Amino acid sequence: MNLGVAFRSRRRSDRAPTFRSFASRNFRLFFTGQLISQVGNWLTTIATTLFVLHLTGSGIAIGVLTACQFAPMLVFGLWAGVIIDRTDKRKLLLGTQVVAALQSVALAVLAFSGDPQLVAIYAVAFIGGCVVAIDSTTRRAFVVELVDESLVTNAVSLNSALMTSARVVGPVVAGALVALFGYGWCFTIDALSYLGPMIALSLMRPAEIRRPPVVARMKHQVRDGLRYVRTVPELWIPLAMTAVISTFTLNFQVVMPLLVTETFSSTEAVFTILFSVLSIGSFLGAIWMARRISLHLAQTVFTAALLGIATLALAVAPTLAVAFPIALVMGLGMTAFITSSTANMQVAADPGKRGRVLALQGVVLLGSTPIGGPILGVVCQTWGARAGLLLGGVAALVAAGFGSWATSRRSVAHPVELEPTGLGPQT
Repeated sequence: MNLGVAFRSRRRSDRAPTFRSFASRNFRLFFTGQLISQVGNWLTTIATTLFVLHLTGSGIAIGVLTACQFAPMLVFGLWAGVIIDRTDKRKLLLGTQVVAALQSVALAVLAFSGDPQLVAIYAVAFIGGCVVAIDSTTRRAFVVELVDESLVTNAVSLNSALMTSARVVGPVVAGALVALFGYGWCFTIDALSYLGPMIALSLMRPAEIRRPPVVARMKHQVRDGLRYVRTVPELWIPLAMTAVISTFTLNFQVVMPLLVTETFSSTEAVFTILFSVLSIGSFLGAIWMARRISLHLAQTVFTAALLGIATLALAVAPTLAVAFPIALVMGLGMTAFITSSTANMQVAADPGKRGRVLALQGVVLLGSTPIGGPILGVVCQTWGARAGLLLGGVAALVAAGFGSWATSRRSVAHPVELEPTGLGPQT
């Protein structure tokens, strides 16, 4: 009886109000602006995939598209981290919003032209990838500066919830717009959506931003960042797991359209609905993480295993009716894994190296897609979408097994507590 009471008390002490980071005015502005922009961004993500599928009917072509979108992160991501550590992140984000809006305008022009060259779509996607290489890492590093040190993991989790909320709405709206008006309007609305974060960033109070010390320009900063990550188990273990899972498991935009349209012989509209169900699961995973006061590397391992099991289950789903609830669990496991690993790295990283640490995570999280996207495109084109899901499920379980072994071997399974760590400036 006493043990039961103690266990329940410990579980309650590990939880806190889900939306506690909203006490920060700057975080509220950031959240609102990004929510508007991310919904628009998913319009472009889904519309571009469906547009290329419409033009080519090829899984390989979709794989090449994802390679173009994410190759800049693989090539330039680490140098982007150095820029971020040296720069005012709010001003840098204002610049990336402008360039991203222009990229969406270019895609709209191509779509309205009727029958564009595929190479032109790939070129614009590559430019967008260059923006993402800087923007995505800057946003994740900037979130830490908007709240107190004790709220970092909650802010990271709510930011993940923001991203997944946009993923719930964006694909459905994209499917409706494509069906009713064509692809061009998705890109046009996305271009307009960037006004949201531009206004939000402009309204922030710079004095309330918790900036780390400016990193001076010097030689070998990228190399120093890599060496630093290698010496901290709380950084390199989740990073290694993320590399495997991102390469082979998270390429949903390659596998899912083919699973719906070819394996289940359904329509593009059904693909957007399935993707939204996946996103609802992602939202639930982010809220689950947001309620926690502390996170363990062991939880990162558990969520990777959950993602792997759900992916394997989807690979053998006999019908779409069975696929929908499995996709919900799959989305939950995906975002819980990403949020848990990101939160551990955010808290463990030295503030002066945080941009480079998150840039390295961005390289393995997004930059691995140019490798995994074409591989999964070939696998799906040759053996079907189920084979691509089987590969992804096995990869996630292998990553979970490695994480469990490495965590136990290095004795770093202690929790990352959400208390001021002394690693950065306090407010």
